Amino acid sequence: MQNTVTYEQPLSERIRAFLRLEYLFRQAGFFLRGTSPFNSQAALNSILEVQNLLGRNDVKTEVLKELERHTGNLARLEQTPGVDRGRLTEILDELDVLIDRLYSNSQQLGHELKQNEFLSSIRQRSAIPGGTCDFDLPGYHHWLRRPSEERISDLTGWLASFEVLQKAIVIILQLIRESATPRRTLAEQGFYQQSMEANNACQLVRVGLPPSADVFPEISGGKHRITIRFMQQPSLAERPVPLQEDVEFLLCCCAI
Repeated sequence: MQNTVTYEQPLSERIRAFLRLEYLFRQAGFFLRGTSPFNSQAALNSILEVQNLLGRNDVKTEVLKELERHTGNLARLEQTPGVDRGRLTEILDELDVLIDRLYSNSQQLGHELKQNEFLSSIRQRSAIPGGTCDFDLPGYHHWLRRPSEERISDLTGWLASFEVLQKAIVIILQLIRESATPRRTLAEQGFYQQSMEANNACQLVRVGLPPSADVFPEISGGKHRITIRFMQQPSLAERPVPLQEDVEFLLCCCAI
């Protein structure tokens, strides 16, 4: 949805975890390009959050299930008239490579980072507010004073531990987002509700608004329906309030 501000709501725990990982990978990549110690701190915090998320969920299994599901669905399109077979073959080959790489690695994703004592000390202290101060972790601050090229090289190597996962997340979410065409929709008095098709479970709801719109959506949903309530934030010191005016927006209910 180009030229819009897009809000997304996952409708399953699997997609919720994937979106969080995508966010953390993007954040790490952004701060990795910076040269200041604060950039390196922020990039490392994102990498450690990825590791923590993987420790709470069996993400590898969930990613494999989703890759195999997409492979099966897309393979059935090969004989469909009008399908770009070249592009379809390219996507299927990419999915197969990712599946093979994940199966070939018998260890947990990012396993090598768990064995890194330097990172383990930082991860343990990160749960404490201000716990990574220089008096708590002098070795960490010694590393932060190293030349930026050395820090970026270290961070790039640590992030590479999740390379196959990052690529899998990117292609899975890309396929899901491209599975539906945005349609113009009206929320009367700021409220919209839609029943869902039982035989085509929506995985991700996407709402697009013009950049100039001074409203935002609160989205909730499940197997049977989605609900969107548009809100305004007159003051950051107060709770947002429901909008009482009609709102035109773009809606995508993505399922593949």
